[in-house]
Amino acid sequence: MRHWNRQPREAVDAPFLDVLKARLDGALNMQSAPVQTPELQTRVKGMSASMSCRLGDKTVMHWYRQLPGEPPKRILYVSGGTPVFDDSNDRNKFQARNHPTEPVYGLTINSLTPRDSGIYYCAYWFYQGTTALVGYAPRVSPPANTEILQKKHGNQIMYVCIIEKFYPELIRVTWTDEEKEITDNVVKGDTWQSTKEDEYSIASWLTVPAENKDKKYYCKYEHEEKKDSLPAQGIFPH
Repeated sequence: MRHWNRQPREAVDAPFLDVLKARLDGALNMQSAPVQTPELQTRVKGMSASMSCRLGDKTVMHWYRQLPGEPPKRILYVSGGTPVFDDSNDRNKFQARNHPTEPVYGLTINSLTPRDSGIYYCAYWFYQGTTALVGYAPRVSPPANTEILQKKHGNQIMYVCIIEKFYPELIRVTWTDEEKEITDNVVKGDTWQSTKEDEYSIASWLTVPAENKDKKYYCKYEHEEKKDSLPAQGIFPH
């Protein structure tokens, strides 16, 4: 089950910005709820704002932002002390940190603008040990199957990276060229439920010039407890 912390958004009067934080919506026993501080911050444009989230135990922490009129969108998650951004362009905007010995996670928003005013959530997954709640108990299942399909069409090659049967649905998929991330000519599909057991799958496409058939490309994914790099080259004749 995912636990969220949030608080309602209030009006913003320029030049001040309300960077909003969370209160607990609800909790299950067997696990303490996340505690975010402070609950509300008002900052001048151009400044930064910092917030923290304390858990009952160390785990994978997710940070989300909800802007007015939009659904929540994940900014990043922290696993093993390392932040993983959903959008690499956010690396300069947000800074994530965690306490070396305590389950406390922090988020800093740099160079505030009116666009940054909204609701910020911390969220995490945990296991509920009570059998009465087994129907609601979350689990973490790394991808069971991975495959890269390759198709040559005219002067282009399309690689399709398929990642199947994982849970929960949160996953990051990227393409790299010799460890450098590729963003051009990449299409990432939405996750879909692949089985009746609520497992998920996802596909991502990369299109490159046919002359690059010998170049090394990789499809990389990062899930809650597993990450891997899949090579995509080698089947086209010279």
